[in-house]
Amino acid sequence: MKIAIVEDEIRIREGIEKLLVKLNRNYEVVVTAENGEDGLRMIREKKPDIVITDIRMSGMNGLEMLERMAAEGLHAKAIVLSAYSDFEYARSAMKFGVTEYLLKPTSLTDFAQAMARVEEQVMLDKNRKPAEIGSADQVFRDLLLGRMKTAPELERYLNESYGIGSESRFTLILCCPGGHFEDSVSECRRSLSQILSLFSVCNHVTMDFAYRKALATVVYGYASPGSILAIMQSRLSDLGPDVAIGCVETFGVFSLHDAYENLFPYMDWSIALGGGSVIRYPEVSQIKTESCIYPIELENQMRSAMYASNYGDITAILRQFNAFFQSGRIYQPREVKECYVRFLWPIVSFVKEIGGDRNQSIDRQQLLSEIMEAKTRQELVRISEGIVACLAPTTTSQGVTHLTVRKAIGLIREYYKDGITLDEISRRLGVTPEYLGTLFHREVGTSFSAFIRNVRIDKAKELLCGTQLKLYEVARRAGYSDPKYFSKVFRETTGFSPAEYRNNYHI
Repeated sequence: MKIAIVEDEIRIREGIEKLLVKLNRNYEVVVTAENGEDGLRMIREKKPDIVITDIRMSGMNGLEMLERMAAEGLHAKAIVLSAYSDFEYARSAMKFGVTEYLLKPTSLTDFAQAMARVEEQVMLDKNRKPAEIGSADQVFRDLLLGRMKTAPELERYLNESYGIGSESRFTLILCCPGGHFEDSVSECRRSLSQILSLFSVCNHVTMDFAYRKALATVVYGYASPGSILAIMQSRLSDLGPDVAIGCVETFGVFSLHDAYENLFPYMDWSIALGGGSVIRYPEVSQIKTESCIYPIELENQMRSAMYASNYGDITAILRQFNAFFQSGRIYQPREVKECYVRFLWPIVSFVKEIGGDRNQSIDRQQLLSEIMEAKTRQELVRISEGIVACLAPTTTSQGVTHLTVRKAIGLIREYYKDGITLDEISRRLGVTPEYLGTLFHREVGTSFSAFIRNVRIDKAKELLCGTQLKLYEVARRAGYSDPKYFSKVFRETTGFSPAEYRNNYHI
């Protein structure tokens, strides 16, 4: 599938190109251009199947380029990237080959689904012969994504090449490994293969769908109805507790797409069922659930423990919160996830307020995505424990119990490079500079000025050793506007000039 990307923002252009390679190894980017003129010229030469284009670009815009393509008989399918204000304008351009519209910013899932739909149309237009489709992996990938439609020639090809008849029995297994998908996908593949090898007669093909963080295995060539489901349930422990497994049995190769789309939305039901069961469709759609009542008393206890800086109580309360959803009651997975978001949000705010561990920055949007995309209880437990770990005493905060001082340390770590002062922090915290200075020295064991100097010098060391930035750039990022003054303070603190420190480190 040959693809052209025409986009004037280089970060978006390069990001799309990298993403396409990850989505499907058969995607080939043959054109990248930053405006319509260059895009049209290269599209004439390369003749891509799909064009991904922005609307607003200097010179010839995206729709003008598509209009020229249509006039010249270059009938590529088009995905238009559109700002909201351009959306209605873009929708009026179907005659130019626009079939998908994505509003900026778009999500990974929306982009992947748009690509799948457009590719399906390209394949239908080309009416490719089945023998040109490729490997078994690609055949079943296309079937799962609905890219193939029933046709006598295709059925004959599948029967001759893979022994698949029009009414053959299939079991689709979806496997969603918890944690980082790229790190766990190989182990899941191996475990699935070992389990299925227990069948003397069956064939299977396993594909990874990175954008959904799932492995899909199609099993065929077995005789006994329900046998694959039974063995997956009996050997579920082989895959570990942090993996969600779903199965659906279906008939006919062209039913695989519906089976895939029906089963995947239920993969997070491992959260509701506890991970000890295979998620079976359509049975899972009939499960009765109870209303999930948020444990507000645990949230209040957590707030008290955080403000008292009692890390022992904090971890104990988190264990109680995690156990609340493991009582045997069955709740809707989405309700459980929403409870986790509500419970962890104040903790994230508090971590930001007091600084937490400076090596662990928390991205709220990423946290929200991780929780809502979680498929198992273990994932939710691991996410929550990672957030709470940011409250653990660090080297610089051990012995610091006064909340005002912890907040001051948090502000220093966040704004040290902006030249924040004792007066500014005092004003933010609603205390006098004299009071904060005295309190800070008593709690930390050093003066405010010495502490902020050490934070800046530590950052400078990190930049000197880990980057190739020029010395004036290091100084600026460490919070010093005057490179000469920075060098003077650095030498007084470390005994070396910045250049000597960098050279000694490399030696």
